[in-house]
Amino acid sequence: MTGLSSVLRVLLVDDHTLVLDGLASRLELEENIEIIGTASNGLEALEKAAELNPDLVLMDVSMPVLNGLEATKRFKAEQPDIKILMLSMHNDKEYILSLIQSGANGYVLKDVSSEELVQAINTVHQGGTYFSSGASAALFSQSANAQSKEEELTKRETAVLIEVANGLSNKEIAQTLDISVRTVETHRQNIKNKLDIQSSAGLVKYAIEHKLI
Repeated sequence: MTGLSSVLRVLLVDDHTLVLDGLASRLELEENIEIIGTASNGLEALEKAAELNPDLVLMDVSMPVLNGLEATKRFKAEQPDIKILMLSMHNDKEYILSLIQSGANGYVLKDVSSEELVQAINTVHQGGTYFSSGASAALFSQSANAQSKEEELTKRETAVLIEVANGLSNKEIAQTLDISVRTVETHRQNIKNKLDIQSSAGLVKYAIEHKLI
């Protein structure tokens, strides 16, 4: 087989063996998902990821040795191509914002259905971002008071930013807004430059804080 594999290679990280077993059993039912390994803390996750080269790491936040927040920072510094999806019981706004700032591509609470978890995994793998309804509600519970830079964006750039925050890939945004993928890429770069935000996670954080979604 040449090119990128159609199979999504996932590393599971949680300090509870029953959780790992349950996640692995459910996710392996999906034809496009392969569980290539498990880890019980962030440090072990980094070591196994360097060895196994997963496409995506599904990781808990609260873990011994190295927690999910610190592990995410190190993943983005050491292995930036790997997508990081957090799975947690914590719906605290500051928790979630800290993880977004650290580079996590999504945040899903452990009370979601297995179908939604699969959706989140696929969305993040395809270049989008994903926040479960509970996580989004926590973020909306208090609005940031920072002055908005939204007026600096054109209507089209604002529309693109909203779709980025909704987790759409460049291709999906192009289809939704009836523009070319190259145009979407240009708008995304302009948005990043105007807002001085260089990561997709940062754009999501901005959109959430400024109630664009």
